[in-house]
Amino acid sequence: MENGGLKIENGRVFDIVRRRWVALTPEEWVRQQTINMLHNRFLFPLELMQVEAAITLNGLTKRCDIVVYDRDVRPWMIVECKKETVPISQKVVDQACRYNLVLKVPYLLLTNGCQSVCLQVDAEAGTLHQIPLPYWK
Repeated sequence: MENGGLKIENGRVFDIVRRRWVALTPEEWVRQQTINMLHNRFLFPLELMQVEAAITLNGLTKRCDIVVYDRDVRPWMIVECKKETVPISQKVVDQACRYNLVLKVPYLLLTNGCQSVCLQVDAEAGTLHQIPLPYWK
């Protein structure tokens, strides 16, 4: 069955980045919808996205939901996905910022599928600036 461009079967969804079937959890639904939007609406190539990208932070392995790379294959944006019932709060911003201590990207995208926040990172000033994400629902 196809649902919003996603292939869904038996409680699983086909991840077009990882090229495999994964369990369809509420957070995975948001992640797959976000991948679909980044690829189809904003034209980011699938080859420049990594899902559940592993990083080492303070000796612990953490996983970024999605990392988008630039054409030189440098990390460009961290996408943090939450299920629809989890608000985009300061806690979510802090999580993405911790991941960014390792990746040092210029953009953070935080979404729960209903609410989305895009932040531009000014590393020199140590600040974040919310910027509009055109055509985002």
